[in-house]
Amino acid sequence: MKTLLWIVIFSLLLGCGTLSPKYTRPKAPIPTEWPHGKAYKDRQASSKEPMADKLGWRDFFTDPRLQKVIRMALKNNRDLKLAALNVEHARALYGVQRAALFPSFNASGSEIKRRSAADLTPFREPRTTKELTVNLGATSWEIDFFGRIRSLKRRALQEYLATEQARRSARIALISEVGQVYLTLAADRENLKLAMDTYATQLNSYNLIKKLFKAGLATELDIRRAQTQMEAARRDIPRYTQLAALDLNALNLLTGKPVPKNLLPVDLKSVAPIKAISPGLSSEVLLKRPDIISAEHRLKAAYASIGAARATFFPRIILTTEIGTASDELSGLFSSGNGTWSFIPRVTMPIFDARTWAAYRVSKTERKIALAEYEKAIQTAFREVADALAIQGTINDEIKAQESLTLAAKKTYQLSRNRYLIGLDSYLSVLDAQRTLYIQEQILTHLKLIRSANLVRLYAVLGGGGGSIQHHS
Repeated sequence: MKTLLWIVIFSLLLGCGTLSPKYTRPKAPIPTEWPHGKAYKDRQASSKEPMADKLGWRDFFTDPRLQKVIRMALKNNRDLKLAALNVEHARALYGVQRAALFPSFNASGSEIKRRSAADLTPFREPRTTKELTVNLGATSWEIDFFGRIRSLKRRALQEYLATEQARRSARIALISEVGQVYLTLAADRENLKLAMDTYATQLNSYNLIKKLFKAGLATELDIRRAQTQMEAARRDIPRYTQLAALDLNALNLLTGKPVPKNLLPVDLKSVAPIKAISPGLSSEVLLKRPDIISAEHRLKAAYASIGAARATFFPRIILTTEIGTASDELSGLFSSGNGTWSFIPRVTMPIFDARTWAAYRVSKTERKIALAEYEKAIQTAFREVADALAIQGTINDEIKAQESLTLAAKKTYQLSRNRYLIGLDSYLSVLDAQRTLYIQEQILTHLKLIRSANLVRLYAVLGGGGGSIQHHS
């Protein structure tokens, strides 16, 4: 028992560290500042525009109906539930690996009856013996001198933390996608209303041309041109009806259940404006994104794997010990002099095993892969934010120009129609003006959707909406 005590103390003194390489965070392979140029607005971080990771999704999405839809998705979405279950699975695996550091004690009892043959007994007579034992001991406890088990524990911890960050990333993606699908549904419903209104207008124009034709004031060519424009508008009604239905199906899938009608948008104008956000001055904010944090945890796990692989080159000490009592009668189990004990240390010294060297090379390669994935995640995140900022920096000017263009097209249509009715122009100019106005109104709706959806995208790629988690050590 004294020997056992000294082994335990010695293992604790030597087991303070592992053979894992020292981890230092790699330098981010991106510029420290966001891109500059004509496509970007060079603005300072303003207190009026909070950072995305500091702004909760309820404050970002100000529309009460959209907030309720997002809550439905966070509660019922199956992908998010799967991500949460993966976290529980990784947490349980970490608990299993951590428990390997400590000995497991087991109590056992047994009864053995044995009849020996006459040729095997001292007096050449058959004999029946009985043995009762009760034991308590630790079986096959590996004393972690070189940190193999601790390295495996650290790897399991990092994998668990990576999974937890992946859950946060899935949450951000879900909130963003719900917002974008909701806005797309609003835009398609607005286009549907535009198509229906345009069809009604074209139908009135068609009926008017028919009357003028009967009165001899219009040609059959005018009737056919008016019919062409009317049918084009009527064709768009089922198309946008279909798109709105597909958007609703996607929204129902994200929320995990049908969205009540009273929560659905009428058009883009009916959705409350989304709050503006700031990207900040430095790209270091990307290091707080859950997917990048998850990639860094996987890199740390690869470092721990190297430590575990290195430890396999050193001896392994496995200890089995047991104390108990034995007797041939139940009443004598705990009598004086019947105590038993065993102490079985086993040392395994690797001499040559090609698999050990191969496993070590694999662990080093896995670290290089994890490093490349971490750097790629940062570069991808930088590109996503840069793209969103480029759209944000130009979309308002594009919308202003499109609004002016739409207004001009509307006035052109009105003038062309009036000139045709008083006989100063042909119906072809009216037809062109109608077609131009209809197209420009559709483009304007599309640009407004891009502006709102891009703001949602920017919020997501800056790490907004992920919530906070408890850090583990």
